[in-house]
Amino acid sequence: MKIYTKTGDQGTTALLGGTRVSKANLRIDAYGTVDELNAYIGLLRDQEVNNVRQGFLKEIQDRLFTLGAALASTPGKENIQRPDIHLQDVEKLEIQIDKMEESLTPLKNFVLPGGHQVISFSHLARTVCRRAERCTILLDQSEPVDPILIAYLNRLSDYLFVLGRKIAQELNIEEVLWEPRNKQS
Repeated sequence: MKIYTKTGDQGTTALLGGTRVSKANLRIDAYGTVDELNAYIGLLRDQEVNNVRQGFLKEIQDRLFTLGAALASTPGKENIQRPDIHLQDVEKLEIQIDKMEESLTPLKNFVLPGGHQVISFSHLARTVCRRAERCTILLDQSEPVDPILIAYLNRLSDYLFVLGRKIAQELNIEEVLWEPRNKQS
C-alpha cells in the first residue's frame, strides 16, 4: 500500500465514516493537535529519567490514538467500530498525579518552564495538551464531543505539569519559580 493517495491534494480529507471535510475543519485541527501531543509524549517517553514510567506514558499514547479516532469520526455514524475513552482512564491519571504530589513541595508560585531539557519537554507536552483541549472545546461548540474526551485532556495537562515537577525532583533540579515584579510607585 502506498502512503500517498492524492485524495487530499484539493485540501480535503476523509473522516472515519467516509465524510470528506476541509483540512482546515475544526475537527481536523482538534485531532491533528492530539496527534502532535502524542509525538511530544513519545519524546518524553524516550527520556532516560522516564524509564520507570515508560509503560504509563505508552498507555497515554494509546489513549491519545483512541481520542484522536473519536475526534476523527463522522458525527452521527454510530456503526463505526473504534475504541473508547473511559472514566477509568481519567482516574488513572489522577492516581498518578496524587502519587507524584505526595513527595512534592506544595506550590506557592507559578513554575517557569525550564531548568532541564526533559522538564522543558514535559512543559511543551503540557502546552500542546492545553491547545488540544481548547481545539476540542471549540469543536464541541459546533458539533457535540463526548465530554470524557475533554476531561481526559484536562487531566492529562495536569499530569504533565506535575510530571515536570517530579522530574525536577528526581534530577535534583531546582524549580524555576515565577517571582512577579512589584509595581514601582
